[in-house]
Amino acid sequence: MYRRNPNIITLKAVDKRNWEECAELEPSPEQQRFMVSNLYSIAECQFLDGFVSKAIYNDDVLIGFTMFGKDPDDGNYWVYRFMIDERFQGRGHGYNAILLVIDEIRKASDRTDIIMIGYKPDNELARKLYEKAGFREEGISPWGEMLAKYRFA
Repeated sequence: MYRRNPNIITLKAVDKRNWEECAELEPSPEQQRFMVSNLYSIAECQFLDGFVSKAIYNDDVLIGFTMFGKDPDDGNYWVYRFMIDERFQGRGHGYNAILLVIDEIRKASDRTDIIMIGYKPDNELARKLYEKAGFREEGISPWGEMLAKYRFA
């Protein structure tokens, strides 16, 4: 049975040791329509300058995946992907992990005052999570996602 301390969440680079395990992570079936596969994101990250992919761990157990970086179009940091595997949802891991992403961006030498994130307008779980972490909805993008903005104080 899975018993880990939900407060010990870390972000680690996606590399040759863990990329396949990251690719196998899955959101819950009802959330799969909201995101592309982690395998696609890992590949995409190889071609996006300034973006990094990170594995989300609880202690030594891989529980999620994220990808973020500075978007060349608007010069702001964007969280392009964020997911917690279905086996580990509902335990506060997503909230703790998104706070780590925010903190990592806060420490970046080229950080901006804004972090953007986009999600499907009907993804209520994402909306609640990002709102709790301090993101504020800005409206629907031309490509149909709800955009939310985090401002550093």
